[in-house]
Amino acid sequence: MMTEQQYFETGITLESYMAQMESNQQKSYSIYEKFALPEDPEFMTLLKTKKPHILAITEDWCGDAMMNNAILRKITDAAHLEVHCVYRDENLELMDQYLTDGGRSIPKYIFLSEEGVVLGSWGPRAFKVQEFVDEKKSVLPEKDDSHYEHHLKTVIGEISDGFVYNDEFWGIVYMDLRKALKEALK
Repeated sequence: MMTEQQYFETGITLESYMAQMESNQQKSYSIYEKFALPEDPEFMTLLKTKKPHILAITEDWCGDAMMNNAILRKITDAAHLEVHCVYRDENLELMDQYLTDGGRSIPKYIFLSEEGVVLGSWGPRAFKVQEFVDEKKSVLPEKDDSHYEHHLKTVIGEISDGFVYNDEFWGIVYMDLRKALKEALK
């Protein structure tokens, strides 16, 4: 089995990943362009000093990835860090090492030292964003209900719109990523 560092080395850059997106590309770029990175010299200095590599397990159809990858890219562009992406569905052996509550939830960011040692991970979403998703999904009927699929599409659309247009979520994701990176790099 490949190591996380080997996956990192074979992955594509986050910039290339976003340029190749077939789903959610415009929405992800919109978030990237509109998100104003907070003034945070202490955090930027930490990132520039420690220079972690970040391996992202992602897919372009994923709404969480649409938002979180844009925020991560804004952070890593400012700190001149390398982020390489692998597609979840093509790398299940790796994904299965980073399950969330038994599920293959993405995106998942794996923080590596320059030598390839795993320092920590983050994903698929910040806690406050999870609360929003849970609240939206709470109105869904049971899965065996004949209207379930219709309601699910509506709820997914509302969640996606929240990710794209609610800039409060972007700040929440930033702070959650900041916390996880600081913990991993201490």
